[in-house]
Amino acid sequence: MYPTSLTQLARANPFSAPLFSLQKVEEPQQSLHGRRTRTLAAAATADEGDSCEFGSQKYFILCGFGGILSCGTTHTAVVPLDLVKCRLQVSPDKYKSIGNGFKVTVREDGFRGLAKGWAPTFIGYSMQGLCKFGFYEVFKIFYSDLLGEENTYLWRTSLYLAASASAEFFADIALAPMEAVKVRIQTMPGFANTLRQAVPKMYAEEGLWAFYKGVVPLWMRQIPYTMMKFACFERTVELLYKYAVPKPRSECSKAEQLVVTFVAGYIAGVFCAIVSHPADSVVSVLNKEKGSTAVQVLKKLGPKGVWKGLVARIIMIGTLTALQWFIYDSVKVYFRLPRPPPPEMPESLKKKLGLTE
Repeated sequence: MYPTSLTQLARANPFSAPLFSLQKVEEPQQSLHGRRTRTLAAAATADEGDSCEFGSQKYFILCGFGGILSCGTTHTAVVPLDLVKCRLQVSPDKYKSIGNGFKVTVREDGFRGLAKGWAPTFIGYSMQGLCKFGFYEVFKIFYSDLLGEENTYLWRTSLYLAASASAEFFADIALAPMEAVKVRIQTMPGFANTLRQAVPKMYAEEGLWAFYKGVVPLWMRQIPYTMMKFACFERTVELLYKYAVPKPRSECSKAEQLVVTFVAGYIAGVFCAIVSHPADSVVSVLNKEKGSTAVQVLKKLGPKGVWKGLVARIIMIGTLTALQWFIYDSVKVYFRLPRPPPPEMPESLKKKLGLTE
């Protein structure tokens, strides 16, 4: 069977198109029950020491729990920086820089003012983390089964991009209501100081639309961000083990593997911040201003305005992404979940390319 349309679309991806092509791609192997066998770099059954099978219901549930811990805790920890970043975006005339933003906030609201919006942040990003990491694992396996073992390896970056984009679509629907509440609390002085005050006021003024009007800009911000976050992380880990780590992953201790995870996460985070910052600026202003649309806000901000607060966001997102991957991988280690090694070329593909006899 020749490559499917999905494979052909993947070839348009500029990040990982191989330097060679195959004339023919074999059908993925079928199991005895007619289902495709697992094609990712992990056994379909639990290896010795693993607490569950790769791709099992328990595996997905615990991955989702890891996402809750990694996103909910880290975003809540950087609420002060996020608050200043949002205020830089929506009130650049008042808040001149990161340092000035902290100074003005503390002078007006005291140190407690730096924690405004912590509750919607924790709830919203916990729900986002559940969907982001949990569904990423689901879609990664689903798309891998569709592609087959050889195409999974050849187009693995495309697979990471597709799986992460699919997961983030649902994650942002879960995040949108609390993100709207958070921005109102942080950027509209006197509107509300707590989650319990903000929610009924927003509903009374605009109904349910108040909580979901920012979902499209969220998709604009978060989907490119997450695609970069997962694809860049996965490929960076692969490159670190190949070129930087002096021994194979199998010979590294769990602690050494987590260090690699942290470094790869930070590198991915820097790129994430740059890619998604313009849309982040639109979301912040949109949730502050009633009746505005994303297009109107974009025109108002202009080419320079959408980049306000970028330095603060690079610091925040770089640290966040590194910590999120570290916590997520630590959860996998703690619960003894299967942790596939970096992908290797399948033997069948090596034979087709003449790399083995």
